[in-house]
Amino acid sequence: MLKLIESLNAPNPSVSDAIVANFLGLSALDSNKPIIGSSGALPFLLKTLKILGNIKGSQAKQDALRALYNISIFPPNISLVLETDLVPYLMNSLGDMEVSERILSILSNVVSTPEGRKAISIAPDAFPILVDVLNWTDSPGCQEKASYILMVMAHKAYGDRQAMIEAGIVSSLLELTLLGSTLAQKRASRILEVLRVDKGKQVSENFSGNTSAAVSAPICGSSSSSTNPNGTSNDCLVEEEDMMSEERKAVKQLVQQSLQNNMRRIVKRANLPQDFVPSEHLKSLTASSTSKSLPF
Repeated sequence: MLKLIESLNAPNPSVSDAIVANFLGLSALDSNKPIIGSSGALPFLLKTLKILGNIKGSQAKQDALRALYNISIFPPNISLVLETDLVPYLMNSLGDMEVSERILSILSNVVSTPEGRKAISIAPDAFPILVDVLNWTDSPGCQEKASYILMVMAHKAYGDRQAMIEAGIVSSLLELTLLGSTLAQKRASRILEVLRVDKGKQVSENFSGNTSAAVSAPICGSSSSSTNPNGTSNDCLVEEEDMMSEERKAVKQLVQQSLQNNMRRIVKRANLPQDFVPSEHLKSLTASSTSKSLPF
């Protein structure tokens, strides 16, 4: 079939569409997946997608995506997928609601291998794009698949977790745990848990470092430092209390910012007037929040 399409000086669209449909039917069988993957069909299917990219309602485009999904189910085919520029192309195509869910299905297969995860993470604006999908409340299927991709990547790589945080994933996950489908809520909660553990380790390391510094500081060990009846330096206690006070202030500020951003996002997604929730009201809502509200 590939030789046939390559032998035509001016490929007939009908012939090309028929070959794509054949690949879709054949790729449904597990025994055919490795054969099709190694046959050179992947570049042909990608080329078809690019040609039909801006054509709405194209059956051949849908068939090509479904065939790519079937082929990518077979893990050894992922390395063949990565030899093309399929992943960057799919990432850039997210946003076209006609094909986004099928694209995310393919990426859900790609993310199953280490090299696949790396290919996704280095694609331009990969995490901002995927985080944006989490906000598509009108497409729960896309939310579920995007949260799966992010969940797998969050569990596997610290660098990817940091990139997710920088892309603003926390507020999107908070919204998803409230408004998403049951499956999306579970996946969002698991991502938040991973991020929370990371944050806990950072706080623990910082606290240990600050404690060591306080113990070795001359003021704490000097004879001029006053001590309480238990033998503890008052200066050290004051220093530690000040440090904890600053940490509490930082935590409170993070909580307030997270809740305010989440509320504004919900208002925006609901197409409500921007003054629907005045800023002063938002402040009053978040003023009593505690560190228990932190997502990480």
